[in-house]
Amino acid sequence: MSEAVAQRRIQAGEVTLNIAEAGPAEGPLVILLHGFPEFWFGWREQIGPLAAAGFRVAAPDQRGYNLSDKPTGAKAYRLDALAADVLALADALGAQTFSLVGHDWGASVAWWLATVAPERIERMAILNAPHPALWRREMLEDPEQRRKSRYVQMLRIPLLPELMVRAGGYKGLADAFKQSTRPDAFDPEAMAAYRAAWMQPGALTATLNWYRALFLQALPVPPAGSLTTPTLVLWGDQDAFARPDLAEASAALCAKAEVRHFPQASHWLAHDEPEAVSAALLDFLKSA
Repeated sequence: MSEAVAQRRIQAGEVTLNIAEAGPAEGPLVILLHGFPEFWFGWREQIGPLAAAGFRVAAPDQRGYNLSDKPTGAKAYRLDALAADVLALADALGAQTFSLVGHDWGASVAWWLATVAPERIERMAILNAPHPALWRREMLEDPEQRRKSRYVQMLRIPLLPELMVRAGGYKGLADAFKQSTRPDAFDPEAMAAYRAAWMQPGALTATLNWYRALFLQALPVPPAGSLTTPTLVLWGDQDAFARPDLAEASAALCAKAEVRHFPQASHWLAHDEPEAVSAALLDFLKSA
């Protein structure tokens, strides 16, 4: 990160979020939404290039993660609540409209915002995550995606995942990163930062509650071509958790979408191909 990054806590609706910020305060706002089991730090290689290009970058620890508030109970982590946090954050930053970049669960939140509040979203870039309604349908109906999503059912079990993860010294979370195709993507310094975030009081249960909340609200699949936000879908095809064709299936829900595949990259696309991802994001966001 060549650009200076500052962190602060900011009130966003019903929660206080820790955010990392960089770039000019008058620049167009881009909010970066991380997935599981990361935190704002997962965007460390994209924040600098975006800020240097003149964007105001805000990368929150989403609710439940790292230094942000951790409401109790699975219901507090429904997509409606997660999306409301992002809108409240943009309001707190004085932005009526903004662009979104999301990976994994962060991309699910971005997809849902484009579904329920498209008037607020200028552009949206998605990394390795189908629309959540499509994802939920496919994991229930498609044998291959059901196999790839077995971990979702395991993580939704009450209490047991916390016991297993803690008993293993967080090895289960760390092992998820081993799928990365870049050997130095998760070096010891990065892993120390992740472990510190996972060990924050209440963080483990709160982040697992994202999975437990997945079936707690209706998620109808939007009609084809109905999402109006200009969308870029970037997909690492070596993803162990989702079929590559879900990129096109999700893009088909949009009125205007582009899909770009990275054949040698994993689920951890922003870490496997940091320079290519940053360049793709800049091209897309600057074309607004």
